[in-house]
Amino acid sequence: MLSAEDNDILCRVGPGTPMGNLIRQYWLPAIRTDELPAPDCPPVRIRLVGENLIGFRLSSGNVALIQNACPHRGASLFFGRNEEEGLRCVYHGWKFDATGQCVDMPSEPAESNFRTKIRATAYPSEERNGIIWTYMGPREVPPPLPDIEANLLCEGPYQISVLYRPCNFFQGWEGEMDTVHAAFLHSGASKSEDFPPGSFNYYQYMNRAAKFSTFDTDYGACNGAYRPAGDDNFYWRITQILFPFYNMTPTGALGSSAKIGMYVPVDDDHHLHWEIQIPLGEGARRTSAGTPEQPRTPGGARPVPNTSAWYGRFRIDQTLGNDYLIDREAQAAWKSYTGIPNGRIQDCAVTETMGTIYDRTSEHLGTTDQLIIRMRRRMVQMAKALRDQGTVPPSVDRPELFRVRSGEVILPRNVDWFEATKAQREQFDAVPPLRAATSG
Repeated sequence: MLSAEDNDILCRVGPGTPMGNLIRQYWLPAIRTDELPAPDCPPVRIRLVGENLIGFRLSSGNVALIQNACPHRGASLFFGRNEEEGLRCVYHGWKFDATGQCVDMPSEPAESNFRTKIRATAYPSEERNGIIWTYMGPREVPPPLPDIEANLLCEGPYQISVLYRPCNFFQGWEGEMDTVHAAFLHSGASKSEDFPPGSFNYYQYMNRAAKFSTFDTDYGACNGAYRPAGDDNFYWRITQILFPFYNMTPTGALGSSAKIGMYVPVDDDHHLHWEIQIPLGEGARRTSAGTPEQPRTPGGARPVPNTSAWYGRFRIDQTLGNDYLIDREAQAAWKSYTGIPNGRIQDCAVTETMGTIYDRTSEHLGTTDQLIIRMRRRMVQMAKALRDQGTVPPSVDRPELFRVRSGEVILPRNVDWFEATKAQREQFDAVPPLRAATSG
């Protein structure tokens, strides 16, 4: 368990908080490209790490992200006119460019230079393969975007889904650190005999409990959960956890897909779960224009149309308010372990019902929670090190550290799994495009 003080450090992400400052060292996924479909289109409200922002696409096609409140008297720039490379507040006509600089102040005398002294908070953005990223940190020149394979590959088909989650980001992220839950929450009604002997699922459901081997890395942690696979082998589920909120879960043979999940804080009590997945291997990909071909929410979830509210993006109709549409008859008949349709919504049910910020001082952790314990400690330590010594995590400035993969594999019991899978885990099939940040 954590102390109340460390739990607070772990979960609070607003401006000036230790964890908020840590997360702001990294680029953050902020907007799906199709939310701003054309130059001068209507702006969107974006709430990110506790800040209310307005995203808009300039006449040039570039994207800007600016504070919501007009620096004049606080009117919302969401209602602004998006025109001629800037956003104009409709209250008094003050206009701001992508850097936040006021470039026109028609309510003031023509001879006034007051506009040159007014600047709104704005954050640089960079658009890459369906995602608009932003940097909200202290540097004048941002660090490089992370070399995330799934976001660099521009051949299709590829999937980008986003899901609104009304709980703290760490609760969602911890669910991905917990690989054992897959054999219960998602597949508790499955039996080993339902799958071909020798398959991954066959061994997973024959031995639902697992043992673990975990390695700390400069990017986070590499975790191996292993179960017997006959007399001479182990079945391994290899999970990658990457700072400050990324995960790569084992959903298929190691090297069969490029996949990443991102638990991006909206504020202390809400987050957006982003996920990108691209199949790899011969015949798995085809040339495309780099346009995502997928629903905007996880497969099987029923999306609710986006609204312009601060919490109105990427919602679904399965919520705590309707008990996630649980089917008790299916649960009682063992047609479903949970009775909740869709694996991702099963995750929502268990993490969101902990409360928006879980009180970790009262939990009872077991051996299967060792990766969660490890990552909590490291995140708290990093936040304190940044606060107290100004120490920036290595992965901020080393984008190549993100060039890893997760997956499942069967190995002889007498081999070192970490060394035996090194080439497959570090294989990388993308060339980063040469693009500069699109706004100041």
